[in-house]
Amino acid sequence: MPERILLGWSGGKDSCTTLVQLLNDDRHEVAALVTTVTEGFDRISMHGVRRGLLEAQAASLEVPLDIVYIPMDANHAAYQSRMEAAFTRYRQQGITTVAFGDLFLVDVRQYREEWLARLGMQAIFPIWHQDTAQLARAFIDQGFKAVITCVDTTVLAPSFAGRRFDHQFLRDLPVTVDPCGENGEFHSFVFDGPIFQRTVSFAKGRVVQRDSRSFCDLISTCPESRI
Repeated sequence: MPERILLGWSGGKDSCTTLVQLLNDDRHEVAALVTTVTEGFDRISMHGVRRGLLEAQAASLEVPLDIVYIPMDANHAAYQSRMEAAFTRYRQQGITTVAFGDLFLVDVRQYREEWLARLGMQAIFPIWHQDTAQLARAFIDQGFKAVITCVDTTVLAPSFAGRRFDHQFLRDLPVTVDPCGENGEFHSFVFDGPIFQRTVSFAKGRVVQRDSRSFCDLISTCPESRI
């Protein structure tokens, strides 16, 4: 019997790549995608994607979605408290493993491992230390489609927000920017690919600047979504 596990889900390409690896690994069964959504904004935290698109994405992937709501301007303690409540609920159901799509940030990995250990759970990292340039190219070559939803304008021009994550995008990145944006240079939303049952349709809205971040608003055009 495969082990039922959780996947920390942002809706972006690294989460999606991690999901692919887990789906191809008969040792695991993904019980739920766990995503934080910011109250008030009603969007995926950090990525700025509307909840309706997140729900349409999970429905197309046919994997259960568990949304953990966190307060606007939540500090670390508030975030951790909400997530721990969710993880504890799963642990009581016998689920003790959470997968993450982290690539090479050692401090982030160490934090997740120590945090979950305190809860009696463990963290796994299926794509850890894979070459990010190769990973980015493979994602595109395999037929996945993603759009850039947020960029850090201290390292990338605001015009990168709203662009497709494709080979031209990779060619246009400054050499100082990681091809997967692992340092937070950009975030993405995956809307189609081999594991999707149907395209998650959307229209591009305004690009909005908030502090040092530019967000491209994505407006759902999925028939089943009103958000």
